[in-house]
Amino acid sequence: MAQRQRGAAGTGFWIVALLLFSAGWAANHFASMLPVLRVEGPLSAVAVNAAFGIYAVGLLPGLLGGGGLADRIGPRPVVLAGGLTAALGNLVMMCGYTEPFILTGRLIVGVGVGLAVSAGTAWAANVRGMNGAALAGLILTSGFAAGPVITGALAVVFSGTARLTVPYATTAALSLLAVAAALLAGKGAAAPTRGAEAGEQARSAPGPQRSAFRALSAALPMALWVFSCATVAFVVLPARLPVSEELRMLLPGAAAALAFSAGLGLQVLARRGRWGPVTGVAGALLAGIGFTLVGVGGQAPPVWLFIVAILILGAAYGLCLREGLVDVDRLAPPASRGLVIGVYYTFTYLGFGLPVLLEALDPALGPSLPLFVLAGAAVVVAILRTVHMRFTDHLTR
Repeated sequence: MAQRQRGAAGTGFWIVALLLFSAGWAANHFASMLPVLRVEGPLSAVAVNAAFGIYAVGLLPGLLGGGGLADRIGPRPVVLAGGLTAALGNLVMMCGYTEPFILTGRLIVGVGVGLAVSAGTAWAANVRGMNGAALAGLILTSGFAAGPVITGALAVVFSGTARLTVPYATTAALSLLAVAAALLAGKGAAAPTRGAEAGEQARSAPGPQRSAFRALSAALPMALWVFSCATVAFVVLPARLPVSEELRMLLPGAAAALAFSAGLGLQVLARRGRWGPVTGVAGALLAGIGFTLVGVGGQAPPVWLFIVAILILGAAYGLCLREGLVDVDRLAPPASRGLVIGVYYTFTYLGFGLPVLLEALDPALGPSLPLFVLAGAAVVVAILRTVHMRFTDHLTR
């Protein structure tokens, strides 16, 4: 009986992993649709960037509502609802290429991904204990990386109407497959493993006092640099590189693959090496360096700077995401963990509005000054976290 329960719990984590992977894919594959819509669709550049940004508007209720619901009714039904909603949003975009369809679809995808990410991260923590939240970040990063790569490849292989429909259909099918797998696995798949039980014991052991305020005061400064780094890497930089239209369709996917591979690798190294809270300082400093390089590159960066900046920004994304999740897992009370995760992810996704903001500021401030300001702010956060580590026990591990 015990062995059967452990097997169900192990299956449960892989179900959560598939749901989170599909959520990351659904969230980010649209990056490779941006150049396709500019070339094939009737949308202006401003409308396409707005479609990318409106996703963040849908995320807010999804993340906060999903986290709170996960605390009340359990994460499983919330994640399943999120997967279905994300699939619906992609199907809406598949049905039409005009602004109403694209904007509505992206808004719906935002709600669905928000539900899946906040509740799914809480579910992973329930199933796998102290490492669950950090592992959720790794899995999401894998989905973020894979989505744009496959969508970019599909956009090159297909042409005409198929170029605008097949990527959405593929993404919706993956979301529905993940939901179907979870339904077939049943509720028993949500049971905690031995690692989760040990993690709960570790959380109740003597250590820093747990509160939502402490968790967020440590995690939110990290959240600011997560998707601000990522979107600059795979939205802003590819749009600035002077290349042919056909190559431009591949650039967002290639940039996402580079950035998220760097982020994934650094997360794995930080986990295995037990780097500790100084990882967050390194992440913020890397964000500052990456923004500085993009600012130096201006409106037409050279290829070498394009590649180096993407790798640095991807590394910053990975370290900041991991450290924020670890801070939340260590310092948030178990009864409100889902809500705190939702708040944390809400702040991370503010970065999805950065490309639109940079484009709006460009006529007045140029392509470089806003990035230099962001670089300075990231360095300030690195200094504040260093002070936080030295003079409080919040980050002691």
